[in-house]
Amino acid sequence: MTQAIVVEGLRKKFGHREVLHGLDFAVEAGTVFGVIGPNGAGKTTTMRCLLDIIRPSAGSISVLGQHPRSAGTSLRRRIGYLPGELHLENRTTGRRTLEHFAAISGPVDPHHVNDLADRLNLDLDRQTRKLSKGNKQKLGLLQAFMHQPELLVLDEPTSGLDPLVQQVFHAMVREAVAAGATVFLSSHVLSEVQQAADAVAILRDGEIVTVSTVEALRMAAVRQLRFNSTGTAANDVGALLARVPGVANVAVRELPADGHAAGTVVATATLSGHVQPLVQELARLNLTDLVLEEPDLEEAVLTLYTGGADAEPAAGTVAAGSASSPRRAEGAHRA
Repeated sequence: MTQAIVVEGLRKKFGHREVLHGLDFAVEAGTVFGVIGPNGAGKTTTMRCLLDIIRPSAGSISVLGQHPRSAGTSLRRRIGYLPGELHLENRTTGRRTLEHFAAISGPVDPHHVNDLADRLNLDLDRQTRKLSKGNKQKLGLLQAFMHQPELLVLDEPTSGLDPLVQQVFHAMVREAVAAGATVFLSSHVLSEVQQAADAVAILRDGEIVTVSTVEALRMAAVRQLRFNSTGTAANDVGALLARVPGVANVAVRELPADGHAAGTVVATATLSGHVQPLVQELARLNLTDLVLEEPDLEEAVLTLYTGGADAEPAAGTVAAGSASSPRRAEGAHRA
């Protein structure tokens, strides 16, 4: 598969302070790539380097097969960009603003613009100074999508949008990818990225901690397990759970017979990893109740954010510093 973005050894210093510490990653063409991390992790700085808004201190960058510094406007016209902090001219309308961006990006179908505005429920003839934060964000999204670019780079794209408009945005992303575009988006909210992204990079303190699919993160996350069984002693249930890979924090107790079936055992535990081995062992028991909660992805990612002592990359991920496989992450620029 063709790589839309390739970055090697990306470093950025502001004065004596280095904020990006040798990032390596690649983004496959025709995919949605999300980068998540807390505020200040380096997401926006990375994107601005890719877009040649700021110059990296070291490293090499290729965007759509070209070097952003030397490619100039020919590359920028192939890219749609939504900055994290959108600044608009206040003394004009949304429509005039889009006409300005269209002059930079190249020909734009006015019917397509009107269709996107209708989907986003955005009045293009209102003065931009009268727009709410959410409507300004819609205008920013519209200018990024309107010329149907090959690459979309979206910094915190759903900021200020209500849930219904967020769903419209995700539909727009899916349609862009179906038409062959590559999408890079950043967020500090996992739920936003997991709805859209094929792959996810976790950025912390200017370094990529790991690159993974959402499914791999889900597999690595901890699930809470609780079940009741009858006909098997508590010690035997505990021994059975001990044989299951990924099971920990086991607590087993036998309920008093009063009000319960004789020999009712209640067990709780945590599970990380595959469910199938657990199911195979539990099939040996006479279960009367079973609860296996959805994995807590937020907690799993928070552990990676904070660098917890027990944090490990999920199976199928690429850890930061891996020399054997490039990391996949971010995007590039437009106007």
